[in-house]
Amino acid sequence: MSIARYLDLSGLLPASAAGQQALQQAVVHFQQLLQQAMTASSGSPTIVWQYQVPELGEGGACSLFGQLADEPYDLSATLGGQTATNKQLLQQMALISSFYQAHSQSDWFGIYQRRVNPHGETVLVKLSYFGAPSRAEFPLTTEFAAISNNSTVGLTGKARIINDVPAYLQQGGEYYTCDPKVLAEACIPLYDEAGQVVGIIDSEAFQTQLFEGDELALLIATAITVPLVWAGLAATKGTA
Repeated sequence: MSIARYLDLSGLLPASAAGQQALQQAVVHFQQLLQQAMTASSGSPTIVWQYQVPELGEGGACSLFGQLADEPYDLSATLGGQTATNKQLLQQMALISSFYQAHSQSDWFGIYQRRVNPHGETVLVKLSYFGAPSRAEFPLTTEFAAISNNSTVGLTGKARIINDVPAYLQQGGEYYTCDPKVLAEACIPLYDEAGQVVGIIDSEAFQTQLFEGDELALLIATAITVPLVWAGLAATKGTA
């Protein structure tokens, strides 16, 4: 997907022509760096099939920060087993997460893919992340979207960037608080070539006003690259 189409679909297209040009140039820069990093990578990154998640509150709506569930989340169950394709998927996502962490001042980052979980529910499932333990699945329902940026972006396909969470809350905004230290969040969609939402990426920072300029460009470069990797893996699987 072209940068211009991504910006248009996501609602991130700058108002001025100069702003559009500057953002697109920065995105291209990070796309090139990311591609170089993935091509040059030697060895296999650590694959995480299970990870710790917070205990869910009554009704499963909210996470209880600082309280971890007894059982880790089993990612392989939602992906359909520890297959060779799924192993390659998680390796590629780990590489991208590592690249993002090396180039961003973000304190938390996650890549989520639209999937149907073992209960038959359509959710955003977290494939790779860095930072504190966090929720593994976000339901793609209008009810959950009322309190969740992740679910809202997954349903609407429009980016949501909150560069000052305390100010947003003071103005009456709804916000799913996982870590109270988070002061800024950027949640942006992932599209396939047809423009359908196939996932999201979410980034959080313990400082305000982070997701601008190069930080925003890095996010967009990542958001364009991830679905290309997914499509490539799907094509490879289809011809195997």
